[in-house]
Amino acid sequence: MSCATPLTVLSGYLETYGDLKEMLPPRLSKGIGQMEEQTKRMQSLVNDLLLLSRLEIDRGGEDHQPLEVGSMLESIRRDALALSNQQHSVQVALECEARLVGSEQELRSAISNLAFNAVRYTPEGSQITLRWVALSNGSACIEVDDDGEGIDPVHIPRLTERFYRVDKGRSTATGGTGLGLAIVKHVLLRHDAQLQVESLPR
Repeated sequence: MSCATPLTVLSGYLETYGDLKEMLPPRLSKGIGQMEEQTKRMQSLVNDLLLLSRLEIDRGGEDHQPLEVGSMLESIRRDALALSNQQHSVQVALECEARLVGSEQELRSAISNLAFNAVRYTPEGSQITLRWVALSNGSACIEVDDDGEGIDPVHIPRLTERFYRVDKGRSTATGGTGLGLAIVKHVLLRHDAQLQVESLPR
């Protein structure tokens, strides 16, 4: 059984009014459009908060299984291109056989967060690479690399804090919730992995 939340009720009415925009005065039509946009952002924020809460409380592991990393990265690549509206170059690079054991849903969420951030915060025409790299100690890592403008290293220690933003104006414009990297951090902790960020202003 499903129940209506305040946001779903509000979103439903706004969608109905949005279908009637052509019959409304321009000023009112514009206001409804802005309310629709902000309602979607609030729903994204609620969804991210719920996911982060679950990651912090639930020990996880029940859905861990062998995963083919290459196919997952290729799927994320296509999603990133769709988000970019084909305005970025996104590619997958596998240096060796790419397999691991984990939660596909959680790992997909974490890597997608990184890839989508690369799309949102780099200019059109930027190169984004999703890369699987074998390390000398027998482990491996997944890299999300881009040639965007970069950030000052002073921000790096705080990037996984909830709602921390390097550029508040730009983050608001791109529709981010400020929780993406916190989600990434907790997903990786549940997989005995860690997030490492390297960046320099260009």
